[in-house]
Amino acid sequence: MAVAIFDVEIPTFKKQALQWAAQFSEVCFFESNGYNDEYSKIEAFLAVESVATFTSSTSSDTFKALEKFKAKHSDSWMLGFFSYDLKDEIEDLKTPFPNRLGFPLSSFFVPATVLRFANGQVEIQGEAPELVYEKILSTLLPSSSPLGALSLQKRMSKTEYMESFAQMQQHIQQGDIYEVNLCQEFYAEDVDLDPLVVYEKLSETSPTPFSVFFKLDDRYILSASPERFLAKRGSTLISQPIKGTAPRGRDAAEDARLIAELSSNPKEIAENVMIVDLVRNDLTRSAIPGTVDAQRKLEVHSFKQVHQLISTVVCEQNPALSDAETIKNTFPPGSMTGAPKISAMQLCDRYENSMRGVYSGAVGYFAPDGDFDFNVVIRSILYNKTSKYLSFHTGGAITIDAVAEKEYDECLLKASAIVHVLGGSLS
Repeated sequence: MAVAIFDVEIPTFKKQALQWAAQFSEVCFFESNGYNDEYSKIEAFLAVESVATFTSSTSSDTFKALEKFKAKHSDSWMLGFFSYDLKDEIEDLKTPFPNRLGFPLSSFFVPATVLRFANGQVEIQGEAPELVYEKILSTLLPSSSPLGALSLQKRMSKTEYMESFAQMQQHIQQGDIYEVNLCQEFYAEDVDLDPLVVYEKLSETSPTPFSVFFKLDDRYILSASPERFLAKRGSTLISQPIKGTAPRGRDAAEDARLIAELSSNPKEIAENVMIVDLVRNDLTRSAIPGTVDAQRKLEVHSFKQVHQLISTVVCEQNPALSDAETIKNTFPPGSMTGAPKISAMQLCDRYENSMRGVYSGAVGYFAPDGDFDFNVVIRSILYNKTSKYLSFHTGGAITIDAVAEKEYDECLLKASAIVHVLGGSLS
């Protein structure tokens, strides 16, 4: 694979590259939006056109099959996703809802061309990097156009949400669970839009560290995720669960007050601690004994729209386990399930009324050097261009102290940000 490096004006060239990439059936774009920590590896990254593809659409041993595929392409980048509903393979569970979006359970591709953006340069890997560079440079950017009015609907009525909430709290009181993430779907039918336009608007509105544009034929994942599910750096595994949210202030003084309130809020702290315990427990299944460590707890990270409480849990990977097995041992992301994990997922299947699909799953990469990184698919729009079906979910953690009205309002608040991006209305 040839490699060439070019000096570019990154913001413009990046937009041209995405526009050029839209012609291909397989596209994956990662954007960190300038957020960096000690585990950051990618500033911005674009991969296009599959030379080899792995897809799992039936409930079989997806992770074992993926590991075999990965072994054949160990010196290549692999980009793809895991659907939340892989839980049915991992545990004795069954999602009872239809797959309206038509995404497979998992799909990965080995790209023909890779572009890495950093420090005013783009590195292009592929058969003819100079030709790719020239094609991108000559790509015209379309004039911005309005998305049009979308009428979005709630899959779960307020009454149904309140009933499900009450049932969940009853299970908490009975000791079946002590936290659960109840999610609901918002959707629109007969939608005809340009996914790239939507993604760019979403990224502009909500720039986050794990932003993704993913195209698989006629299906799209448009994600503004702030959360890392699981990464591997050398032999170290890293998970950074998010629980605890506060809005941004109008000025520095209000921001400081809101951060202080979030840092000392008993409910938000309790939610985060519970999920940290769950993640620690999940990681022990893939760790060298004695290496699991909640390295940093309850740190406030500030994004454009919200402040979040984020904790960092690390361990050393057991060398006897493959990467696919390691991910399977921690999947789905604990921040999107509840605790105990299996009981929480069983109850979500009972009291939610839509298939989560890719939502609550993970999108990311396996790198040629053996590292990997996957986000948690939240704050994300899913779209099937052929069926013209668009969907997104929001959710929130229910604990014994949670108040139904507040949690419902939080779900609508989270939904309103995406409704705004879509230029639609919620009925």
